[in-house]
Amino acid sequence: MSDDLSKHWLTIIGLGENGLEGLSDASRKALAEAEVIFGGPRHLELADAGSKGQPWPVPFSIDPVLELRGRKVAVLASGDPFWHGAGGSLARHLEAGEWVSHPVPSTFALAANHLAWKLEEVLCLGLHAAPYARLRALLGNGTRVICTLRDGAAPAELAEWLTAEGFGASQLTVMECLGGPRKRERSATAQGFDLQGIQAPVAVAVEALGNKGLPQASGLADDLFASDGQITKRPIRALTLSALAPRAGELLWDIGGGSGSVSVEWCLAARGARAITFEPRESRLENIRANAAAFGIEHRMTAVLGKAPAVLEGHPLPDCVFIGGGGSQALLDHLWALLPEGTRLVANGVTLETETLLMRAHAERGGHLLKAEIAEAGPLGTMRGWERARPVIQWSVTR
Repeated sequence: MSDDLSKHWLTIIGLGENGLEGLSDASRKALAEAEVIFGGPRHLELADAGSKGQPWPVPFSIDPVLELRGRKVAVLASGDPFWHGAGGSLARHLEAGEWVSHPVPSTFALAANHLAWKLEEVLCLGLHAAPYARLRALLGNGTRVICTLRDGAAPAELAEWLTAEGFGASQLTVMECLGGPRKRERSATAQGFDLQGIQAPVAVAVEALGNKGLPQASGLADDLFASDGQITKRPIRALTLSALAPRAGELLWDIGGGSGSVSVEWCLAARGARAITFEPRESRLENIRANAAAFGIEHRMTAVLGKAPAVLEGHPLPDCVFIGGGGSQALLDHLWALLPEGTRLVANGVTLETETLLMRAHAERGGHLLKAEIAEAGPLGTMRGWERARPVIQWSVTR
């Protein structure tokens, strides 16, 4: 943020459970001068906002704050406003110099200090408005997590989810009202969780035990995905993800998504990676969405019904395209004309017609052509033999 505060009208104030006592002189001055003070009911009470207090609307929106641009306004947030707080949401709509922020220690910092955990080695998640499945790809034996939760009922729900995922032996430390006079800490295992009367605000520290967690390499087991049988099998999926080469924040178009397994692994592979999965069969959309939810990435993965190329119109242009089914000359020509220079494209095929198509594309446009023939051991009478899958041809190119 710029040091020029000549246009400063908004002060974002981090507030702890000790209320006004924990605020700096600058925060107190901003509250005294504010015409309106926004915050949750608990924050407004802790700050003794009185008649100036304005609770956040339900559902949450920052619009009431922005409508008062130019007047003296204060916003109250928990701890550090830019760590799972309202600060980031507000700053995206403001110019440098319009605002200033006064943080206090976050819930995560308070919890780590209380537990003597090195914060840089701990996963910090805001699960107060997100599904517990966000943890699925992150947990492993010995993983430490601090998460903020919605209310007093949520720790028991989290314990139940962890137990169902095989982490029932995990140690949970429930910390209520950290930093204030009502603070309390209690512990239990996930599978033996029996704590009652938990008060918000609440954070839970998890030391994961009992399960090694998901592999971190591409090529997850096929049975982890809901599917009607139309799925890019594990070995080919691993090769495909290698060719797609996901990077942080990139967008994938997955054309002919099937179960959505490639989109799921794309999103898991890189921080903030997103995918739009196009699938012409409506019956498969349910599996695609179920798989996205099961891995906690439903906020980064969108399933769209329709057949390419017509269905592609109106969507943000991707960084990478995967054609897993329905490849045609018309589709390749459409993509080549539509995609900006530098876009990566990977296409898989198993039919002779698709093989011919991709060989011709390689001859005309370059790139890399790969043929993968995979066999797995299986029963052959009373002995074993090789069961060969259909060969897969893969063309990868940068536009």
